[in-house]
Amino acid sequence: MSVYKVLPNHGRGGYEMKRLLLTAALALLAVVSGTVELKAQDAAGEVTFSRDVAPILQANCQECHRPGGIGPMSLLTYQDARPWAPMIRTQVETRTMPPWHVDRTIGIQEYQNDLSLLDEEIQTIVAWVDGGAPEGDPADLPSAVAWPDGASWLLEDELGRPPDLVFRSPGFDVENTGLDQWFEPDVLLTELDRPRWIRATESRPSLHSREVTHHGNTTISKFGGPGTPFDLYPDGSGLLVEPGQRVTFNLHYFPRGHSVEGAYAEVGLWFYPEDYEPEYKLTAATRVFSSYKNLDIGQQTMLIAPHSRGITQAFHVLEEPSWIWSIRGHQHLRGTGQTLEAIYPDGRKEVLTKFNWLHAWSLTYIYDDHAQPLLPKGTVLVLTSYYDNTADNPSNPDPDQWVVHGRRTGDEMSHIHLQIVSLDQEDYDQRVAERARMVRERPAAGG
Repeated sequence: MSVYKVLPNHGRGGYEMKRLLLTAALALLAVVSGTVELKAQDAAGEVTFSRDVAPILQANCQECHRPGGIGPMSLLTYQDARPWAPMIRTQVETRTMPPWHVDRTIGIQEYQNDLSLLDEEIQTIVAWVDGGAPEGDPADLPSAVAWPDGASWLLEDELGRPPDLVFRSPGFDVENTGLDQWFEPDVLLTELDRPRWIRATESRPSLHSREVTHHGNTTISKFGGPGTPFDLYPDGSGLLVEPGQRVTFNLHYFPRGHSVEGAYAEVGLWFYPEDYEPEYKLTAATRVFSSYKNLDIGQQTMLIAPHSRGITQAFHVLEEPSWIWSIRGHQHLRGTGQTLEAIYPDGRKEVLTKFNWLHAWSLTYIYDDHAQPLLPKGTVLVLTSYYDNTADNPSNPDPDQWVVHGRRTGDEMSHIHLQIVSLDQEDYDQRVAERARMVRERPAAGG
C-alpha cells in the first residue's frame, strides 16, 4: 500500500466527470462560436483567461495547484496564474503537465484515468499566452470548485462511504538535513475480529509530513500491498485479510531542510459485504516484476557507468491465462522510462505500454475496460528499463558517479507493479469473446 507523493486523483468516476464536464463546456463554446477555432475568441479576437483558460485549469490543474495542494503555485485565479503564463505555456505544450507519461507513439493509448490535455486545450492555452494573457470578463469565470481539504479519502466519492477500517504507522521524526531515512515498524490489526475480503485500499501520508514522504510500501502479513495512491480492485476480485495479521510499513523519507516530528502514514480499507465472496481471490494486490532480475532464476548486475546510458531487461513467463488491469513503474533519478511487452505463444510480439519516467511522479495507469490486456498461458512478459547517467538528464544529481541497484534515492531501481489476475481457461475464453464483442460495438456506441 504505497504512499507516494503523487498527483491525487478521485478514481474512475472523478476522472470521467472532469472529462465530461470539460467536453460539455467545450461543446457549448463551439455551438456559440460555430467553430473550434472561434470558440476561444471574444469579439476582439482574444482568448481570455476567464472564459477560455480557467475552465481548462479548473478541470485539469487546480486539484494540485491551489493553497494546500502539492503544486508549487496556485492557479485558482487570474492573479495567481498570470505571472506563470510563459511557464504554463511551456509545460502544457511539451506535455510535461498535467503529468501523464505514456508514450503516445506506441502501445495501448486508452486509459480510464488519462490526465493528458486534449490538443484543443493545449492550443487554447498557447493562444492565450501568445495573445498577452488577457483576463477577459470575470463574469465569464466558471463557478468555483469546493476542493477537499485533505481530510476526506479520495475513494469516498467512488465508493460512497469512508473506509471501513483505518490504521496508521507509529510516528517518526524526520531530520531536517541528511540522506534518505527509512522507518519500518509493524502493527497488529487489533480492530479486525473476523476475516474480510478487501474491495479497495487507499494510503496516504499525514498532511504535515507529505512534503518529506518520498514513498512507502505497506504489507499485510504475506500479502503485498497495493498501488498508489489507492487501489480499487477489478470487479469481482478481492484480497482476504484476517484477524491476527500484522501490517509492516516500509516508509521512505527524505529531508527537506526542516525537521518534521511525528510523521506517519495511514491506510484505509473498504470491505465487501460480509456474505460476499469474490470470484477472483487475489494473493496480492499487485505483482512486482523486475527488469533487472528474473524472479525465477536470479538477477543481473546493475552497474551504470558515469556519463553513460543503459538498459536492463528481464523475462517472465505467465503460467496461467492472465488479465492485467493497471500498470505502475518505479525508477529513481537516472531512470528515464520503462516498457512492458508481450511475446505470445504463437510468436507474435506486442508492446503493451511504454512510459517515460520522472522521479517526482509515480503514476498508476489504469487501462480502459476494452483495452485491458488479456494474455494466454505461456505469454512471456518482457520488461525493459532505460537509464541516463549523463549530464543531459536534468534529474541526474551527479553524472560522475557509478550507479548500482539499491533503495537510496541516488541508487537505481527497475520494477513494474501490475494489477494482474490469474484466470482459468474457460474464464479467459469467455473474456476474449466478450472483448471482441466490446470492440465490435465501440464504433456504433461512439457514433
